[in-house]
Amino acid sequence: MNKDIYVVVEQVDGVAQKVGIELIGIANKLAADLEQDVVAVVLGNNIKGLSQNLISHGANKVICVDDPMLETYATEPYTKALNAVIEAKHPNIVLYGATSIGRDLAPRVSARVHTGLTADCTKLEIDPETKLLLMTRPAFGGNIMATIVCKEFRPQMATVRPGVMEALPKDDSRTGEVEEFKVEFTPADMNIKIREVVKETNAKVDITESKVLVSGGRGIGSPEYFDVLKELADELGGLVTSSRANVDAGWIGRERQVGQTGKTVRPDLYMACGISGAIQHLAGMEESEFIVAINKDAHAPIFDVADLGVVGDLHKIIPLVIEKVKAIKASKADM
Repeated sequence: MNKDIYVVVEQVDGVAQKVGIELIGIANKLAADLEQDVVAVVLGNNIKGLSQNLISHGANKVICVDDPMLETYATEPYTKALNAVIEAKHPNIVLYGATSIGRDLAPRVSARVHTGLTADCTKLEIDPETKLLLMTRPAFGGNIMATIVCKEFRPQMATVRPGVMEALPKDDSRTGEVEEFKVEFTPADMNIKIREVVKETNAKVDITESKVLVSGGRGIGSPEYFDVLKELADELGGLVTSSRANVDAGWIGRERQVGQTGKTVRPDLYMACGISGAIQHLAGMEESEFIVAINKDAHAPIFDVADLGVVGDLHKIIPLVIEKVKAIKASKADM
């Protein structure tokens, strides 16, 4: 009997990565429909201290595979460890983050346990009739959304894009079970030699953390106009982002891209400037709390998801918005 929803929680230097916390959130919703529990699986060395944090974010149980062999991520030992957990526990569903580690680990584990894997999901639901996991992901270059089911094999597996799911509020009063799962490693399990771990020191922009995003589309007309959008973003305490067209044109870095092939964001305020609203872009920002769209095309699809739509020339509207924001901030400073 396959039971419970397992979430593979990545950790780096003993810190649980955000995508794992997000997956525990969606796992709770799925588990409620199935009347099952959420089990977080964390692999590493000296990582038992992560357990209470994962329980506080919604896990009913935490399985820790703690071994010096797992100090730094390597494909073979991590695959062996997770495969051993699945073979012993028989989960119904296993979820991974669609990160560089998740995309390396998940297909190898799925092959060993002989089950399917749906990659890069943006939506997960339980079918009320069959109780199967409905895994939705973009297909055909993002032109359609495909919903996939795994009828015959268990566990059902999916990788999920970071930022797509919403984490549950932390509740430190929650309690849960912690199990230390032992895996017998041999020297042969480490089939690579890690000579050095070089940690990145340059601070990359993380648009998924910003509460305000000012995003430019093809309609801004030139790369120089990002300077104007940055002025507005600075006044609002936010960051500048972009649709794919401008990234492909080399106008702005790929780390700023919002959409199916970029990042999924959920800011409090998302300003779409000159963005038509193709489905690929909407998939990355439609869960924003408040969406303002500025576009000269009154029939642009972006207006279908906007809370406030402004039809007009953004080159005239944006400077006026900047002036207004500055005036409001100045008046508050004088009070």
